[in-house]
Amino acid sequence: MFRWRFGNHDLDLTHRGLIMGIVNVTPDSFSDGGRFNDHGRAVEHALALIAEGADILDIGGESTRPGAEPVEEAEELRRVLPVIRAVRSQTKALISIDTMKAAVARAALDAGADIINDVTGLRADAAMPRLAAQTSAGLVVMHMTGTPQTMQANPHYDDVVAEVRGYFENRLRLLENEGIAPERVVLDPGFGFGKTLEHNLTLIRELPQLATLRPLLIGVSRKSMIAKVLHSDAMDDRYWPTIALTSYAREHGARIVRVHDVKPNREALRMMEAILQPC
Repeated sequence: MFRWRFGNHDLDLTHRGLIMGIVNVTPDSFSDGGRFNDHGRAVEHALALIAEGADILDIGGESTRPGAEPVEEAEELRRVLPVIRAVRSQTKALISIDTMKAAVARAALDAGADIINDVTGLRADAAMPRLAAQTSAGLVVMHMTGTPQTMQANPHYDDVVAEVRGYFENRLRLLENEGIAPERVVLDPGFGFGKTLEHNLTLIRELPQLATLRPLLIGVSRKSMIAKVLHSDAMDDRYWPTIALTSYAREHGARIVRVHDVKPNREALRMMEAILQPC
């Protein structure tokens, strides 16, 4: 249940979770848009995240923040491919391509990426499931309603936990019918993607109900749900709450955390695991 198998990798996540470091090669991402839009700065940042202990680098060239406009395929490729090639030439760390376009995913895999992280759960591009079936890449299947342009327009669920779990069950079944083994997949509940604050808090609270399907990847780093709880728009105020959420999520079944600040979240993960698995 807690193994993630893809390519030549067989990752046992039973006792030790993974840190996915975020590399946004974009001018408009919600937290660090523009800071690493230059290829050189993006590569430098990626290598710094590895030095801090990142197990996976998640490299993306299209912002998926609420209201973000789509990016043309050629521009997305221009942003991410030089970074992936440069990072791959300098490290054996796992690389994830954060994209919803099959052509971008294919080019990224050819450039050295290992994982496809698709916020649409491989639904936006009909070619994405075919690409996944043709390769041995690891897959992150996320839950999202609508698109980045529409997802926060009055999201509604009768039972958010049951509906997200049902979505995951359905996606795993459909992808398996496409020839994609479930052990290649980890699941992301999609915090902030078509969810209100209460939806997000409910999903965090009920993580154990989702964690029995496949390993869970949690992405709450610096997100606006923290700002809403704290009644503060200051990005610095989201630092410690992110670490708290990492610890809580790991205790309640998450196996991978996607974060901007690698070192403190890695330390929180290791500390929680020491408590959960005493010597």
